[in-house]
Amino acid sequence: MPIYNAPLADMRFILNDVFNAEKFWQSHQKLQHIDAATAEAILEEMAKFAKNVTLPINRSGDEEGAHYANGEVTTPKGYKDAFLQYAEGGWIGLGADERWGGQSMPKMLTVLADEMIFATSPAFMLYPLLSVGAGMALNSYASEQQKQTYLPKIYSGEWTGTMCLTEPHAGTDLGIIKTKAEPNADDSYKITGTKIFITGGEHDLSQNIIHLVLAKTPNAPAGSRGISLFIVPKYLVNEDGSLGERNAVSAGSIEHKMGIKASATCVLNFDAAKGFLVGKENEGLAAMFVMMNYERLSMGIQGLGASEFAYQNAAQYATDRLQGRSATGAQQPDKAADSILVHGDVRRMLLNARANNEASRAFAVYVGQQLDITKFVDDPELVKKANHRVALLTPVAKAFLTDTAFNAVIDAQMCFGGHGYIAEWGMEQCVRDLRIAQIYEGTNGVQSQDLIGRKVIKDKGISLYEYTAEICNFVQDLDIELEYIKDCTLDACTEVEAITQFILEQAQENPDFSNGVAVDYLHAIGLLSFAYMFTRIAKAAQNQAGDFYQNKLLLAQYYCEKILPDLNTRFTRIRAGSDTIMQFSAEYFTQQN
Repeated sequence: MPIYNAPLADMRFILNDVFNAEKFWQSHQKLQHIDAATAEAILEEMAKFAKNVTLPINRSGDEEGAHYANGEVTTPKGYKDAFLQYAEGGWIGLGADERWGGQSMPKMLTVLADEMIFATSPAFMLYPLLSVGAGMALNSYASEQQKQTYLPKIYSGEWTGTMCLTEPHAGTDLGIIKTKAEPNADDSYKITGTKIFITGGEHDLSQNIIHLVLAKTPNAPAGSRGISLFIVPKYLVNEDGSLGERNAVSAGSIEHKMGIKASATCVLNFDAAKGFLVGKENEGLAAMFVMMNYERLSMGIQGLGASEFAYQNAAQYATDRLQGRSATGAQQPDKAADSILVHGDVRRMLLNARANNEASRAFAVYVGQQLDITKFVDDPELVKKANHRVALLTPVAKAFLTDTAFNAVIDAQMCFGGHGYIAEWGMEQCVRDLRIAQIYEGTNGVQSQDLIGRKVIKDKGISLYEYTAEICNFVQDLDIELEYIKDCTLDACTEVEAITQFILEQAQENPDFSNGVAVDYLHAIGLLSFAYMFTRIAKAAQNQAGDFYQNKLLLAQYYCEKILPDLNTRFTRIRAGSDTIMQFSAEYFTQQN
């Protein structure tokens, strides 16, 4: 059976040593309810829940899957009990406003709690995750009455939430959605249309499901400017808060998927269902993006969780698996063979995964801190700066963390050899479950286009240069013992700034240029960001005694020598441009050889 032990020591190190979280929290009035001891207690409790509740239902949930019959969905055995425990533990509202029954914990902390559930059962995690996202959108844009009606029930777990964007003909291009919202005489709307790929669109975990639906009202402007957001409950809610009649929304089917099989991915049909406008008409996309920015960071956390799970199991397998002898002579002469840990290539794969985990965790906490500044800090200049940083790095957090995690999981699976392809070891499920994280919430290619187009070219590189200036200022203060990582990170900053200027110039001359190099550019920013995280890790570990800290320094060195050089390949591809890509005719792709 697969193992998992929450990396609490690494989490404490990132919070306390790398980011000095308690000082940050205590410096801002709205965060003074949280300190290091409270944070540690929360993480320890989540570690127990992950190991004892969600890990045992991960494989069985995958094998059983969610089942659909006559418009209803049944989740796998153990899911209802796990969800009830999760809700009763207050985990759904961990980061939510206290006014609605939440605990107002900072994102710096909740990303680490989420990592543990994503590591042990990503399919389970998606049910409460969508509730959290729906709650964020409602808290930001809903009326006071709507908040009072829906938020306490969502955060208690009595009700759950969904996000209904995608339609059969409209994926990323939401401007062409066809779902209609026609006004009724009572200020409600009649919602008609079909949405697909709706996570948790139907299930048996809660009493009610609150769908947040994008639709267009009559005479709405064309494109995304004409999108409004509506609350469409599965069961209508009476004035006293009790549940009323069933609304005209139903699941037409669930998808049969490569992974996350226990998560019900639904086709939802809205047949003149009653809906209620959230915020102002034609401003629904802004409300939805409040939710989506957090969701995209969560997808990066899904990648980290999978990579940590895979690493732990691969490292244990490599320790136990005896095969071959060390090139320098027998290391375990009392046994028939040495463990495969003596082989450099096995170590390469494990170190790639370990480096990814530690940099990803630091980067997630860093982005979480920027989100906390936007939410809890009163200084308008700090908030403005943090908003710019969040906008710039959200696509990186989603795409780079899931791309690198997928590579790490593949490496971990490879450590098992043929056993990695066998279900009982858990690696093949880990690969299947993680693949979706590169696809949903905007594919990683779309994230790359968002970064290069909206966040860099449109901004003329200003936000990117502010970020590289922050990195350079931090790295300049490192002393000579950390010169190896100081020099390579400063060089990376200089090269990223130069390639950004090249992109800005080329984009003016060739409209196809940026799209063709977008993925390489996002990976370049990701590689630089991980170097930045390792400089912070190395500085925090530098003067500490013990193997734990010494290994942090060694892993930073490994990253600089073995992973960061991938920057050069990315730069070469970017400088090659997109002409070769675009020179093929459209007919070429369907011609038979």
